[in-house]
Amino acid sequence: MAVSIKYLSLAGEKGRIMSVVIKRLLVFFIGIPAVLALVLFLPYCGYLAVNVVVVFFSAMGAVEFASMLEKKNLHITKTKAFILGALAPAAMTLTISFNLPEWIIPLTVITGAGWVLLSYTFSKDEKMETVTNSIAAGFSVLIYPGFFMYWLVKMTGWGNAGVIIIFLFITFGFDSTAWLAGTLFGRNNRGIIPASPNKSIAGYVGGTVGTIIVAGGAALIYPGLFPDMPINTLLVMAVILGFCTGVAAALGDLAESAIKRSCETKDSGTLMLGRGGILDSIDFIAIAAPVFYVLFNLLFINS
Repeated sequence: MAVSIKYLSLAGEKGRIMSVVIKRLLVFFIGIPAVLALVLFLPYCGYLAVNVVVVFFSAMGAVEFASMLEKKNLHITKTKAFILGALAPAAMTLTISFNLPEWIIPLTVITGAGWVLLSYTFSKDEKMETVTNSIAAGFSVLIYPGFFMYWLVKMTGWGNAGVIIIFLFITFGFDSTAWLAGTLFGRNNRGIIPASPNKSIAGYVGGTVGTIIVAGGAALIYPGLFPDMPINTLLVMAVILGFCTGVAAALGDLAESAIKRSCETKDSGTLMLGRGGILDSIDFIAIAAPVFYVLFNLLFINS
C-alpha cells in the first residue's frame, strides 16, 4: 500500500512537471517570437508597437500588484492602479515615438503623485483612517513596476533593434536557464532563501551563467552591434554586462517572491499560461532593465 502511494505521488509530481514544461514551451515558441517580431518588423515611430506593449504590461502588472496589496489593507482601485502603472513608460513613449519634449516625463510622474496625494483629501470621515494606506498603495504601483519598465521603453530610444534583442535574450535566457538548472540540480539546495523557499541556489546560479553566455555569445557572433574595440575588451565588457544584468534579474525575481510571500499569494495572477500573472512574467525584466541600460551606456556608449 505504501509503495502504491509513493508511486502515485511520484507519478503526480512527474505529471505536474510535464504540464509546466509544456506550458513553458508554448510561451517560448509563441510568446518570444511574437516579441522579437515586434522589434524586428515594427520599428516605426520609435518602436511604438513595442512601447505600447511595455506600457500595457506595466499597467496590468500594477493592477496585479494592487490586488496583492489589498490583502495587506493597502487599498487602491484597479482603474487607478492601471493608470499609475502606465504613467512613467507612457510618458517615455511620448518622447521617443512622438518627439514630445523630455520635461513631459517628470511632469507626468509628478501629476500622478499629486493625484495620489490629493484624491483622498476630501474622503469621508469614516474612510480617513485608511487614507495613509491608500496613498502608500498608490505610490507603490506608480514606482513598481511602472518606473522600472520605463527603462525598457528608454532603450528603444537608441534606435538599435539588436541591442533591444540582446537585452530580451539575456533576461529570458536568465529565466529559462534558471528554471532548467533548478529543475535538474535544485532538489537539495532549495529553501535557503526565505523569500522564495521553492527556488534553488542552483537555479539562480544557472540563470546567471545563462546571461553571461548570451551576452558573451552576442559579442562574439554580432560584434557589429557594439562599438569598435579589441575583441578581448569587448568580451570582458559583455561578460560584465551579462553578469550584472543576470544578478539584477535574480533580485527582481526574489523581490516579487518576497512581496507574494508577505501577501500570502502564490501567483500574481492567471493571465500568463504556465507562468501565473503578468507581474510574475516581468519581475526579472523590470529590475534588470535599468541595470542593463546604465551599464550599456557606461561600457559601450559613453566609454
